Parts: sequence; structure tokens; C-alpha cells
Amino acid sequence: MTQQRPVLVVLFDDLQSLDVTGPVEVFAGAGRIGGDAYPLRTASVDGAPVRTSSGLTLVPDGRLADAATPHTLIVPGGSGTRAPDPRLIEWLRENAPHAERIVSVCTGALLLAEAGLLDGHRATTHWATCELLARKYPAVRVDPDPIFVRDGKIATSAGVTAGIDLALALVEEDLGRDAALTIARHLVVFLRRPGNQAQFSAQLAAQTAHREPLREVQQWITEHPDDDLSVDVLADRARLSPRHFARAFQSETGTTPGRYVERVRIEAARRLIEDTTQGLTEISRTCGYGTPEAMRRAFIKTLGTGPAEYRRRFHVPAS
Repeated sequence: MTQQRPVLVVLFDDLQSLDVTGPVEVFAGAGRIGGDAYPLRTASVDGAPVRTSSGLTLVPDGRLADAATPHTLIVPGGSGTRAPDPRLIEWLRENAPHAERIVSVCTGALLLAEAGLLDGHRATTHWATCELLARKYPAVRVDPDPIFVRDGKIATSAGVTAGIDLALALVEEDLGRDAALTIARHLVVFLRRPGNQAQFSAQLAAQTAHREPLREVQQWITEHPDDDLSVDVLADRARLSPRHFARAFQSETGTTPGRYVERVRIEAARRLIEDTTQGLTEISRTCGYGTPEAMRRAFIKTLGTGPAEYRRRFHVPAS
């Protein structure tokens, strides 16, 4: 008989709807293939319907006070986390510690922190809220980069879709890789991105340059990771001196040319490893590393694992 791991999702006004529906779809799918492995319930403080930040109305199954202790408690984010109902915080403070797993999505970490549940723990949240989380709750060890963080029984994730990645990781932990892969394929997402993957792609993490020559250089880097992307070469493309180019690039994008190139190359290599069967030597050349050893060092520095292990864990075979 399949072990049941009841899931309870906390609802409140002005939550981000995808923070709820993303993980719910993952656990519901796992329940269908795993013999009702994840009985799902939702609850609000008073059992009344809540209105999400996008205007959708969600009708909970009941009141939090009447909810049985779940195996996995999910706390979504949204603008409603900025001035939460004190009754919700008190319920979390008293009841969340009894769950086997406490999960927050996006700014739901603010609610866990307000309840004192993140004190002394490593945690993450939406990139735009990490500074607030760290400043308001200094006892929390905020890591702004990963898409999700596991610290004991507490798991926190970054913005919105990262909740799907975290839910898939939990299903893989419970039911195995095949179950998680089946759900990921159904939802048309990667099996799961590694938790220590950065929240942003290089293009999103960096601002778009204001001046056209610098924007063209950004696009060139993305489209030609195997080219010579030294500052001298890029500066020549922008028709600027190397010193002026480096200073202008960092001023307008918020990152150095070298760091931007590193991120573009690691993303290009990661996508090829996840989605193709190309050999690592070929991928290292295609992505501008030159040798597999150079690519291995970059992967370990950025992702904490080498390319071969990354492929073993995250390659999604063609359907």
C-alpha cells in the first residue's frame, strides 16, 4: 500500500495563484500515479473564499483551525504576505512545526519568518524580496541565488515557478525519479532544475543595456558562446575602448562582461546536457570552454556538481 503524505495548502487574500496551483498540480499528478500518495486540502483562517492577486477566487476546503496536521505544509506567496492576518501567523507558529515538511513558495518565506520558523535556517525567496527578508529577519540566513533551498524539514523556493521545481524535487525524493519525470513531462517542464541553479538566466539577471551597441554585444554573446568573448574583442564590436566598454557594460547591465559571459556559457552547456546526447567534449567546445576540464571547473563553481553528474541527474530523455 502506498504511503500517504497529506498536503495542506494555506490560503489567504492577495496570494499569488500560481504559487498554489503549480505545486498542487505536481502533487495531484503524483497522487494519481502513486495511489493517492498526496491527499490534498486547502484552508484559510476562517474557511472563507480568498481572492488572489490576479482576481481569481479560491474556495478552501475548510478552516485552518479544523485542519489535521499534514505531512507537507505549503505556504504560498503574494502581496498578501506584506501585511498578514495575525491569526495566520499565530496558526503557523503553533502548528507548522508539527508538519514533517514546511514549504514556502516565493514570498511565503516572509510568513514563515514572521512566525519565527526560519530563525537560524538557510532560506531563499523571490529575488526582489531577499533584501527585505534579510533586513527584517536577521536571524534568517538568506541565500538570494538558488531557486530553492532545503534546510532540514524546511524548504523555501524562489519566485512563482520555482515552487514547481521544489514540488518535483519532493516527489522525486518520495516516489523516485520515474514518478517525477512522468509528472514533469505531463506539465511540459524539465524533470527539475537543481536547487542551486540561479534564479535568473544571464539575460534576466543582467539589466538590458540602454545603448544600442551594448545591447548588440549582449545578444552576440548569447548567440556565440564559442567565440572569443574577451573584453578586447567585445569592446571592438561595441566600437569602444576596452576600459570604457568594461565600465559602461557594468554600469548599464549591473554585471561585468566576464561574469555575463560565464553565465551565458554555463546556461548553454546546461541546456545541451539536459536536452541532448552530445558528448561532453563536443559541448565544451560548442559553449566556449575549449576543454571538458574547463567546463567541469565552471560547473562545480556555479552548480556544485560536475557535468557528468549533472547529466546523470537532470538529463531528460526524448519521449
